[in-house]
Amino acid sequence: MQNRIEELKRSFVTSLGAAGSAESLEALRVEYLGKKGYVAELMKGLKDASDKKAAGQLINEFKTEVEDSIAKATEELRAAQIAAKIRGAKKYNPTLRAEAEFGSYHPITLATREVEEIFVSMGFTIENYFEIVDDYKCFEALNIPKHHPARDMQDTYYLDNGQLLKTHTSAAQNAIMKKYGAPLRAIFPGRCFRNESTDACHENTFFQMEGMMIDENISISNLIYFMKTMLSEVFKRDVKVRLRPGFFPFVEPGFELDINCEICGGEGCPSCKNSGWLELCPCGMIHPNVLREGGIDTEKYTGFAFGLGLTRLAMMKYGVKDIRDFNSGNLKALSQFKSI
Repeated sequence: MQNRIEELKRSFVTSLGAAGSAESLEALRVEYLGKKGYVAELMKGLKDASDKKAAGQLINEFKTEVEDSIAKATEELRAAQIAAKIRGAKKYNPTLRAEAEFGSYHPITLATREVEEIFVSMGFTIENYFEIVDDYKCFEALNIPKHHPARDMQDTYYLDNGQLLKTHTSAAQNAIMKKYGAPLRAIFPGRCFRNESTDACHENTFFQMEGMMIDENISISNLIYFMKTMLSEVFKRDVKVRLRPGFFPFVEPGFELDINCEICGGEGCPSCKNSGWLELCPCGMIHPNVLREGGIDTEKYTGFAFGLGLTRLAMMKYGVKDIRDFNSGNLKALSQFKSI
């Protein structure tokens, strides 16, 4: 038995040295360790050995030696193949420009940045605010107490901890007033959420830009001036707008500022519900209760506020007929805009 094992060892070492590929190593493994291999042959002959224990130990040592040698040779072969690929690979040149396509800004991002620049040029500061707020900030501080019917106008997403996803950027008004006091000029863009059915001009996730101006002797004419100035800058021409009465508990009086539909030119289409007009900016004079809640002296100061619909503004500016395209993730549609 021992002589046979020594003979097989010499034969294995010779065959292993000649194996230069994964296929030949696998064939060698089958030849020695397979069901009909040499190790299996030795195990069958174990019954005829005079010292079965010693013979069994020699066979196991031989089997382990074959297994370890083939595993080591396989790993060395793999490492050699990788090294050969690296040597033959195209050299990296850090001075070459990367072969990658550039992304593009989302149209709402473009519209937001343009409007921000316009208002900054008119003395407004830009503020950020949370997307998750409490009931006080979103409703009560805006003159909308619990059980007020105005809450039915906004189908709200409530969280398990009692907080909610803000339904309008007006939720930041109280915090901004308390941060700066009066006089005040600030805009605060952000994403809003409402649980409502979607169509060509409605989405459950959309972007607004809240704006406030608080100072002495502020009137609705100031609001109209700033809105028309902003729109004329965005569209690079005079834009036809209309102001109609609207009810919002946090302003008095309240208005809806509508823009003549840029998709159909005012003739009527699905984007404007065939009215020729698109609601763009709920606005009005800030209600005295809201000013007082924000720590503003209502005997000295008045102010206006507006909630500019950035998503709808982007629709009009870029001629997007369906608001749902903005959240679709359709790269073919979105890649038409300015590159990064």
